Amino acid sequence: MRRLNAHSPSSSLDPNPEKIMDSVKSQSRSIHNWKKIRENLSVFIAVSVILSVLGYLLLRGGGGGNLKKKFSIVIDGGSTGTRIHVFGYNIDNGDKPVIKFGKEEVGSMRVTPGLSTFETDTESAGKSLIDLLEFGKEKIPKEYWEDTEIRLMATAGLRRLEKRVLERILESCRRVLRFSGFKFEDHWASVISGSDEGMYAWVAANYALGTLGGDPQHTTGIIELGGASAQVTFVSSEPLSPEFTSKVKIGELTYNLYSHSLLHFGQNVAHDTLMELLVSKEWKLSRGTIQDERFFDPCTPRGYLNSLESSNFSPVASSEKSKDLSNLRARGNFSECRSAALKVLQKGKDKCNYKLCNIGSTFIPKLQGKFLATENFFHTSKFFGLPPRAFLSNLALAGEQFCNEDLSKLKSKYPTLDKDDFQRYCFSSAYIIALLHDSLGVALDDKRVEYAQQVGDIPLDWALGAFILQNSGGPHDWVGNIVGDDTSALFSFFVVSVILIFTAWSVTKWRKPQLKTIYDLEKGRYIVTRVAR
Repeated sequence: MRRLNAHSPSSSLDPNPEKIMDSVKSQSRSIHNWKKIRENLSVFIAVSVILSVLGYLLLRGGGGGNLKKKFSIVIDGGSTGTRIHVFGYNIDNGDKPVIKFGKEEVGSMRVTPGLSTFETDTESAGKSLIDLLEFGKEKIPKEYWEDTEIRLMATAGLRRLEKRVLERILESCRRVLRFSGFKFEDHWASVISGSDEGMYAWVAANYALGTLGGDPQHTTGIIELGGASAQVTFVSSEPLSPEFTSKVKIGELTYNLYSHSLLHFGQNVAHDTLMELLVSKEWKLSRGTIQDERFFDPCTPRGYLNSLESSNFSPVASSEKSKDLSNLRARGNFSECRSAALKVLQKGKDKCNYKLCNIGSTFIPKLQGKFLATENFFHTSKFFGLPPRAFLSNLALAGEQFCNEDLSKLKSKYPTLDKDDFQRYCFSSAYIIALLHDSLGVALDDKRVEYAQQVGDIPLDWALGAFILQNSGGPHDWVGNIVGDDTSALFSFFVVSVILIFTAWSVTKWRKPQLKTIYDLEKGRYIVTRVAR
């Protein structure tokens, strides 16, 4: 029985011709399909690269010969230094400028001290521009020099000086600029108003964010904290008097801005005001006891020795305050420093002619919308390692830990920090809280304020806004014409091309019918049939 049911050895080893044929054809089809996939993939990558390069070249050149290259220079005469800004751009057939923010197209350089420091030596003011002009010539090819407009626009540092003195400083600068090799006219060297400075900064910020030319309620305000002044600029729905209103026309849109410069409330000048306040009878909390003739400085870490050189008192004030300043003792205390900073911000409030004066004798409407806080706001938050959208409460905590620490421990933690910076960052952290929270009403956990110095590759300099508004073609022609650096532009084109080509390829593959070859036993031949999806 066993032998009857057992398979013969020969039958188990006999190959089935049909099975072998199916196996061979299946392997052949697999190899063929893999080759097709590799070919499709190669074509896919090649087309992506070609389209990326073509799109990149189209964006860069717009056809090459249809673009005219131009340059422009704006010199920012700030209170603590002078900075040159070099802008390179193209003009297309429609006379529309296209600016690129790459290393080859935009450059800046800063020299110190600021022009206002030449108050007693006005002839030397112009000489301070020579290094900046050399930088400009290095950035701009020589054949473009005579067509490159150069403007000097001074800010709060010169606004604080007597008109007679500032005119001498400007004339010294004009004499140098006339022979700079660039295109210059005497009225292009001037002192701009604080409201114009704020307006230019607002234009630059919203241009960088892509909101310029859009709904006014979707724009972003800007708060700058410079050395001699602070600027607040934003779109306000409140009715404003003409003295606080700046109008910016972009195409068919007109933006009504609140724009005002708070002269003497910049970080450096405010600190000098504080030092004078601390050694005066106005600040009672600064004294130890009735018998103690020493004064206390709550905005400087313990162990720091104040010196007259660290303050910028006027010559008269210096002689009067030098004795008191030598008696000033550092007693870092963030809460007291914040109170002292608030007192500085309220100086002149008795002269307020409005229903409400938030800072000094100046009316500032309720802040509306989002804000970018720049310059010393940004530098202070960066020093404490805070993210761009950090709460004010985070800055207050960091400032408190810094101010209340002994100088010797701070030096161990920050070995490369300059001596004056220990004093600066303690004061600036308290001053920012007093300005934004105690004076302007920004909540400690408000997410509307972002500390920034640039957006992407675009610097948040008011000089950029001035360049946009003052160059030929009008501001509306500039909307949407920002191009990033070469690497990011090429990468963006490649990614977009890959996505588009992959989508088209997928749709084609989905629409293409899937076929399968099988062997029909009844008919005794191979047939091709469609496979259902």
